[in-house]
Amino acid sequence: MSELFPPLEPFDSFRLRVSELHEIHVEQAGDPAGKPVIFFHGGPGAGISPLHRRFFDPKAWRVVLFDQRGCGRSTPLGELRENTTWDLVADAERIRERLGIERWLVFGGSWGSTLGLAYAEAHPERCTGLILRGIFLSRSSEVTWTFGGGAQRVFPDGWAEFLSLLGEDERADVMAAYHRRLTSDDLAVRREAALAWNRWEELASHLVADLAPVAEEDVPAEVALARIEAHYFVNGAFLSSDDQLLRDVEKIRHLPAVIVQGRYDMVCPAVSAWDLHRAWPGSRLVLVPAAGHSADEPGIVSALVDATEEWKTRG
Repeated sequence: MSELFPPLEPFDSFRLRVSELHEIHVEQAGDPAGKPVIFFHGGPGAGISPLHRRFFDPKAWRVVLFDQRGCGRSTPLGELRENTTWDLVADAERIRERLGIERWLVFGGSWGSTLGLAYAEAHPERCTGLILRGIFLSRSSEVTWTFGGGAQRVFPDGWAEFLSLLGEDERADVMAAYHRRLTSDDLAVRREAALAWNRWEELASHLVADLAPVAEEDVPAEVALARIEAHYFVNGAFLSSDDQLLRDVEKIRHLPAVIVQGRYDMVCPAVSAWDLHRAWPGSRLVLVPAAGHSADEPGIVSALVDATEEWKTRG
């Protein structure tokens, strides 16, 4: 079974002003002369981490990573204005142009698969292919699964805890109720809702979840993550239709793709990976048998590293 590459420090980092309001953190790791790859992190709002650099052989890849608007080291933290899928797609293009990269591999998991598909479908001429994990097509049925339509049947105890924050009259629309709290002017209300939101998602993200207490210094990032996720979910990820990403696969059908999916993913169930694979006959679907959603599960790590290693030999 393949393992992560050793810890790797960036060889370059910078801040990029993308609007009057937003400035994003960008970094590069690996070989400056290597094959370029753009890494799209999850959430939306999760930010990049040192783990993300380790899916790539540093002797072969030029890895470009950035904290999307409102998260990680990008500022302002938790900002929802001027924060849409298409703003993020435009940011990726700004980064590519700034770095002078003609074409690159697209790599993303969970929300990163959503953004990776949106970017590739908008700019297919800039992509050499895609490696995607834990497929989320931002369809309403997928959001409903996590927030009231399915996952609670597997985690009834966690779901009961998640609902306990809400009044009985709010539970008919859990997403709307949490969105109100996460966009409240009251910081204490936002904090309480965010910690409950993220705990629920974390519980569903692993085959065996380790729900460690959140350190106080991490709370602002936790609040930003939950706020941004709810912002995107209530707005349908700012897509033109529920099936836009699946419908527009025709624009990238000529590109090679590897789809890595945990069989027991309770956040992004395997049906979405299956639907994407069926719409994209040239893609290769890797169903990892003993894995859930998280990118750090051993089977998922192995499949992703295998994919990047295989890609090194492509022209």
